[in-house]
Amino acid sequence: MYKIICNYRASRQLDITETQLQTMARYNLFSDLLDSNGIVSESVLEKLRLNLRSLLEANHEDADLLDLCHSVIFHDNMKAFGLHQLILLYIDWEKSLSPDDEQSDSES
Repeated sequence: MYKIICNYRASRQLDITETQLQTMARYNLFSDLLDSNGIVSESVLEKLRLNLRSLLEANHEDADLLDLCHSVIFHDNMKAFGLHQLILLYIDWEKSLSPDDEQSDSES
């Protein structure tokens, strides 16, 4: 389990599970989300939420996606700062998976 801070004072936090990170990877949620400036703002969070609403309409029976939406993305504590922290966590998590994948490819 991972924790992200959702505001500058660190008074609000969210727990992120491995399953939620895998769901983000499966749906490639952060692909083309940020503009060229790389700034995470409330409009970026709203764009992600709209993308997720579309995914939910198409995949309404995916329990992992529903959990991600309910517990993280649409949570009251999730703001732009929290989304930035979530993206950083996702990048670190993805990097931690890469060495294992390279080793398994070289062993084959």
